[in-house]
Formats: sequence, structure tokens, C-alpha cells
Amino acid sequence: MKTYDLALIGFGGVNRTLAEIIATRGDALRSELGFGLRVVAITDLRLGSLVQAEGIDIEMALNLGANETFADHGGSRDTNNEAVIRSCTADIVCEATFTNPDDGEPAVSHVRWALESGKSVCTTNKGPVALRGPELAALAASNGVHFEFEGAVMSGTPVIRLAKKMFAGLKIDGFEGILNGTSNYVLGRMESGLDLDAAIREAQDLGYAEANPAADIEGYDVRLKVLILANQLLGADITLQDVSCEGISSLSRDDIEHAASQGLRWKLIGSAKRSANGAVTAGVKAVAVPLAHELAGISGATNAVSFNTDLLGPVMVSGPGAGRVETAYALLSDIIAMHHTSEVLSHA
Repeated sequence: MKTYDLALIGFGGVNRTLAEIIATRGDALRSELGFGLRVVAITDLRLGSLVQAEGIDIEMALNLGANETFADHGGSRDTNNEAVIRSCTADIVCEATFTNPDDGEPAVSHVRWALESGKSVCTTNKGPVALRGPELAALAASNGVHFEFEGAVMSGTPVIRLAKKMFAGLKIDGFEGILNGTSNYVLGRMESGLDLDAAIREAQDLGYAEANPAADIEGYDVRLKVLILANQLLGADITLQDVSCEGISSLSRDDIEHAASQGLRWKLIGSAKRSANGAVTAGVKAVAVPLAHELAGISGATNAVSFNTDLLGPVMVSGPGAGRVETAYALLSDIIAMHHTSEVLSHA
């Protein structure tokens, strides 16, 4: 039975949870999925790096003391990301590091190094897909490996794969969606009576919003996701500069209350639409939608996308848009997709 060796680049919540899943459910997954998973490399800004071709003791890695690093277990205090990615024996690199939304780094480089060295990649990062997607996909194809990124848009909810696989025979002319749980939570709390600043503070206290919430509140996070969906599912060839972006920071409690009095509810909506001449326009904007609108009832950290199709009309996909377990599952789903593709090719 095939065993895939993994390199976990970044050992924060997502890759740690993937490691926990492998440790606790590895035998069951092997039986259910028809392949095994083994971690042979881990890098982390705090812990350093550890490479063991025979497999890393996951329990050890998960339970390091506050003052321990991988250097205490035969590794290094340095991340050594490029060297680890290029030279380790992993079949698949699971990339889940912090990424600069302006240039996609360092995740873009992590993905490129892996693909150049003949390793498949699954990533939860939006940057590499949104900003360098075609380039990296071409690099993967030229090296005969896979580049998967389901978790980049709606965490564990498989919106990209579902649309590509299950919408076969349908023409998708556009979409609109709620693609950021933090902004959606803030708008909900403003509807309950809080002003914007108080709602953001509450979201921060609950761990939904970062110390600097601009990516969520100003729509930058949604902008990247819209770009991914437009290029992946509508066949658009647009860049980030082509996606207009307005967040929710200009909305006041009075705006929320006025909309409610009119039977409307504010939502931060990312959308894209193909015109009759084939051009795709895309953007992010706060919109006061009627309560009967399919996105009006989406609350909290839940995400949803409504696709406009030619034969079925609007089709909505909804599910968790955040969470370490959900996002770790996205990585696992990417690995499963790689396995299935490899199986099909081997029997072709």
C-alpha cells in the first residue's frame, strides 16, 4: 500500500492539526483511503526544522516543551526552509505559513521550491494561488507533480473542487459570496447594536480577528478569494488590480439600522460576472441585500457562494470558512485528490 511522505512547512494551527489527525486517525485513514501518511520534515519559525527520512515521532513534535526546539531532537534551530523543501524525501509539501498579501511571500517561494524539486504541493495560502496561480500550475505540470489549494478560499468546504467536478456540463456565468467570516461576524454584531469598533474588539477577543483587522474589514482577504474563484472557475485571466475592493469600515450603526428598517441586511459580498462578450468583472463591496436574498441568512463565520449557472440557475455552496480543523481537512482533501488522480493515471 502506498505511503505518502509529507513535509509540513509551518507548524502552526493548521499543520499541527493535520499532524494530530495523522497521529490519531492514521490507521483508520489508511484502511479507508487506501494509502498511508508519514511526516518526514517539519519547519517552524519558533521550533526550527527537523528532517527524518524514516519518519518523525509526531507525538514528540506536538508535545515539545515551551523552551524546546527541534535542535533538542536532532534538528536545527533554523527553519532552513529552502534546503528542507528541496532536499527532504517528502512526496508532498503541505504549505501553511504566514503570507504577505501583497506579493504572496514567503509562500510563493515555498511552493516554487517544492515544485522545482519534483514534489507535489497542497497549500492553504491564498497568495500563491491568487498572485502566481498560472505560473505555479504550469511549473507543476512541467515537473509531473500536483498543485492543490482547496483550503485557500473556504477552508474545508470544497468549493473549488465541487464546482470543477460536480458542475460538469454547466456553464458558470458568475458568482457572489460571503467569503470572510470575521467581517460577517462584525456586521452581525453591528446589527445587534454594537458600533464598528466595539464589534471588531469583540471579534478580536474571540479570536476571529487579528490585532490588525484590515485584511478582513477592508475586504483585502475577500479580494484574493474572488480573484482565485474568477480565474479558476470562470476562466478569467485577471489580476488583483482588476478586482475592485471596498470594505465595511465606512458603515455606521445608523447605516445598519436604516437598512434593517427597510427590510435589508448589510453583507460584504465578493462577486464576479462574465459579460456577453466574455469579459469578467470582479469586485468586493458591502451591499444591503433583501432578507429574502440567498446570502442574507449566512451568519457568523460561515461562508457561502452562490453560482449563477445556465441550466440550474443559482446554486449555493455553504459551509465553514475558517477553523484549524476545517482547514487541516482541506489539506487532507488535497492529498486525497492527488492520490485519486495518480491512481487514474496509473491505470490509463
